[in-house]
Amino acid sequence: MLRYSGRQQGPGDRVLDVAAGCGNAAIPAAQAGAAVVACDLTPELLTAGERQAGQLGVQLQWRQGDAEALPFADGEFDVVMSCLGVMFAPHHQASASELISVCRPGGTIGLLSWTPEGFIGQMFAAMKPYAAPPPPGLQPPPLWGNEYHVRALLGGAVTGMTAVRDTLEVSLFARPEHFRDYFKARYGPVVAAYQRISDDPEKAAALDRELAELAQRHDHGATTAMDWEYLLVTARKQP
Repeated sequence: MLRYSGRQQGPGDRVLDVAAGCGNAAIPAAQAGAAVVACDLTPELLTAGERQAGQLGVQLQWRQGDAEALPFADGEFDVVMSCLGVMFAPHHQASASELISVCRPGGTIGLLSWTPEGFIGQMFAAMKPYAAPPPPGLQPPPLWGNEYHVRALLGGAVTGMTAVRDTLEVSLFARPEHFRDYFKARYGPVVAAYQRISDDPEKAAALDRELAELAQRHDHGATTAMDWEYLLVTARKQP
């Protein structure tokens, strides 16, 4: 069952997963018995998630929508959550305000984000010289993994905020180069960085080295696993 701020979430709760992707958090919430809406800007991800949910026999709603302009009424949900999703919306305050708006008074907001100091945050830092300059006003995704940044975003609209750092052990990749090649082919921000430097073999080779070295630094060695740090935030909307 889902637990936020000590309260068990389950049957009778209406849950919104923002920037839900393929439903990595939404599907377990539905399996716990909550009435879940998975919302994401990308239709292809929603389609993949709906297919996976169908294979598992899990019922939930799939809805296209922008995290910065959610298509829901104020106070519509008991729980509003995002697992490695809303952090990628470009304007952090706009997204945070939407999370607060659609949560009912006294409801729970739960957020899981990669930290700036952790593996994914360091990957974004390594890619920065090779990626396209961000549009005006865009903020780096890993800032959502900074407790003080999130406190400022949620402000006085919430109470009882807790922030816990932990790590996810990733053992999918046998070698650092395997991680690099997997992300190079499949992970949107990495794909975009390589596309931008596709006509410059020296830069592409340099980014190849940096990503492999990053994975090597975070590798346990004998266990061929990496620790990826995240921040879990929970808070209650003011009554």
